[in-house]
Formats: sequence, C-alpha cells, structure tokens
Amino acid sequence: MMKLTVSNASVRVRFRKFLGGSVLKGTVYNRWDGVDTHLSIGSDAPPERLAHLIRNAKNGCFAEGLIVQSVPLNSTVEVNGKPFRIEGVTKD
Repeated sequence: MMKLTVSNASVRVRFRKFLGGSVLKGTVYNRWDGVDTHLSIGSDAPPERLAHLIRNAKNGCFAEGLIVQSVPLNSTVEVNGKPFRIEGVTKD
C-alpha cells in the first residue's frame, strides 16, 4: 500500500497489572497500572514516511483501541441452557 521497505520489525509489550483479594472471600479484583509498548524497525525510508506508517499501524490496532478507548462490556451468562443473572456481572 505505502510502498515502503521495512527490513525488520519487532515489538515488545509489557502489561503492568495487579491481581489481589481472596477467592474464598469473594473479594478478587484486578487493577491495571498501564501497558507499555516498544517498537523497533529497520528501514532506510524517510522519517516522515516511517512516522506515517507507524501512526497508521497504531491507529488501526484493535488491541491498542481496546486499551485507549472506553469500550462497553456486555456480559451474559447461561447455566444449563437458561439465562443466569448475577447482580453486578450481567445486564438485567
């Protein structure tokens, strides 16, 4: 599409999260402190073309979109083939 030569590319992703509470007490929780990405590219392309490529890739990334956008989560549960409602978990 962009007719740009990239000789190599790699990405490293680090998830900074915390899981706590007690399974037996029903107090399990998780907290996200952030997600860090590091992209490494090998290319002789001009910097402005590389910036354009990287912006397109990041803006079209579904995983990054889930992290940076507030995305509604709608949960349903079924037990033995019938709807199972749980306050605070499923939509009522």
